[in-house]
Amino acid sequence: MYGEITKFHEHLGIGVIEAEDGSKYRFDKSEIVSSARKLIGENVDFLVDARRPRQIVVMSGSAWTAFGGICERAAANDR
Repeated sequence: MYGEITKFHEHLGIGVIEAEDGSKYRFDKSEIVSSARKLIGENVDFLVDARRPRQIVVMSGSAWTAFGGICERAAANDR
């Protein structure tokens, strides 16, 4: 499903996605697969499971950001 992040509270780590059909979904930052500096206004692709968005992918950025910081996690595992 496609939508846009309309609200995000950094200190709480929660936000709202408005889907193409007008439905609104509250999400937790931990569900974001790819990273983005600012989230409000970003277009996203996501799955809906029990009215909760899952596996949220921010559509802007490069192919490298789609891996959600995999390089940092790999480097941390090497230590």
